[in-house]
Amino acid sequence: MWCSALGNQALRFLSGTPRIPLESWADAFGGELYSIVTKYSGSLLLQKKYKDVEPTLKIKEVDGLELVKKFSEQMESMLRRKVEAVERLVEAAEDADLNHEYNSSLEFDYYNSLLINDKDENDNYVELGDEFILEPNEHFNNLLVNTTYSDIQLPTNVYNKDPAILNGVYMSEALNPIFVDNFERDPTLTWQYFGSSTGFFRLYPGIKWLPDENGVISFDCRNRGWYIQAATSPKDIVIIVDVSGSMKGLRMTIAKHTIVTILDTLGENDFVNIIAYNDYVHFIEPCFKGILVQADRDNREHFKQLVDELQAKGVGTVSKALTESFKILREFREAGQGGLCNQAIMLITDGAVEDYEAVFEKYNWPDRRVRVFTYLIGREVTFAPNVKWIACNNKGYYTQISTLADVQENVMEYLHVLSRPMVINHDHDIIWTEAYMDSALFASQAQSLLLMTTVAMPVFSKKNETRSHGILLGVVGSDVPLRELLKLAPRYKVRLRLLQQHRS
Repeated sequence: MWCSALGNQALRFLSGTPRIPLESWADAFGGELYSIVTKYSGSLLLQKKYKDVEPTLKIKEVDGLELVKKFSEQMESMLRRKVEAVERLVEAAEDADLNHEYNSSLEFDYYNSLLINDKDENDNYVELGDEFILEPNEHFNNLLVNTTYSDIQLPTNVYNKDPAILNGVYMSEALNPIFVDNFERDPTLTWQYFGSSTGFFRLYPGIKWLPDENGVISFDCRNRGWYIQAATSPKDIVIIVDVSGSMKGLRMTIAKHTIVTILDTLGENDFVNIIAYNDYVHFIEPCFKGILVQADRDNREHFKQLVDELQAKGVGTVSKALTESFKILREFREAGQGGLCNQAIMLITDGAVEDYEAVFEKYNWPDRRVRVFTYLIGREVTFAPNVKWIACNNKGYYTQISTLADVQENVMEYLHVLSRPMVINHDHDIIWTEAYMDSALFASQAQSLLLMTTVAMPVFSKKNETRSHGILLGVVGSDVPLRELLKLAPRYKVRLRLLQQHRS
């Protein structure tokens, strides 16, 4: 209404006599504008109400430094509660393992997150799929959850009744009351979980896990950043891949998948490069020649694209590739660059025949600062002793990968080797991941993506008979949505302080 009145008034002035001086016209138009805005905006009423309560109001100066300090203390308190929750889970898991005796013939039914509430044609619950009450919960984005119990998720390639799985699941049942108690102590907690080194994932609150469109569950907790960061220290990795003619066909396909899987085990704290060799040695990314680059998401994805383009031809000569790798790692170590912790070479080949012992004598013995892990590709065992010798004499690990299905489990073995010193020393380092949008955990469910961070700690075996072996049981963690931190620093308080600084 007032816009219409203002438009009519402007039209009246604009169509008026030209004899009115411009200054007089502007004053008159301004007066009319003020009158109309005052009438229809209710500013006079607002001023009156303010005067009515003015005696009870007072202006309080805000100390920006004190405000930030208060925010900091509140955030520290909240984050400390998350760490304490994780520490309680670690203690419970290690005590449960200490009191558990492995039973290879153990029979045990548990809640399998893929099978819960599923029935067969006779309307009976399927094995590992008993009734599991699920209810929508606003705190968990209205997902259907069970806040009294956790359940178990396994990747499709992990057998759900394997003895190692059954024993681990049985042992980790002890975490259920701790999950619930943690949530009661701190209602701001979200997902709590235990990722086992054997591949199962215990999640609280329990949910129904849905496979992808191909009926496959590819989620493997051991590939997640929080697991890898907690299970190992920062590392410098050089991946050497044989692209000689003998690697054509399925062998090259397996080798490429092995490299991609290794890349998926790296995170922001790691550094990497990839060298391909046949008659000559070349870095698959020429711009990264002679250096290591941070294994962030962009670099990992770039490497994956380049790996996919590799072709097999020529004759393989591994000594030159090993020499180049040792040089890079030594230069970074002496310059104080890279991860400044573990260093390793990953050799992926279908055989090694030439004399390479001189390379190790020159660059790695006797200190053996660089571990060498070897992956023999294919079913051929003729060269197995040679490839195994390389790993065993350089504090590494040897494995043979014959099929694509073998890749995941065999690649993960190197993490156990790198984590062994930390496990033996029982270094329970607390890690906080970088902020990330986790689309993998509930990709099949209607959940709005949240920016979050994860606090995680490793879980070790405390049994005396295995302590010297350095056995990593897994990693416990809890997600912290960044919105919970933002709640501690309301925008209106921050904006008010900024407005005061601007006015001063």
